Amino acid sequence: MARLEPLLPQVKRQRGGRWREHRQVVEGMIFEDRTGCPWRDLPERFGPWQTVQHRFSRWAEEGIWDRIVTEL
Repeated sequence: MARLEPLLPQVKRQRGGRWREHRQVVEGMIFEDRTGCPWRDLPERFGPWQTVQHRFSRWAEEGIWDRIVTEL
């Protein structure tokens, strides 16, 4: 995770809610990829499935995944 952190967006604190740490969300993304389970079936330990799926989609649109693959 230490190699990924500089490549990920800064964690932004938002009013009205707790921002999920990248580690928890990335682990949820990896779990979904490895198991092929639907986003809705992610175990609760990764946080709300909507958060994991939304961040995955947003990072894909912003080219963050491309940057990670290129760097690693």
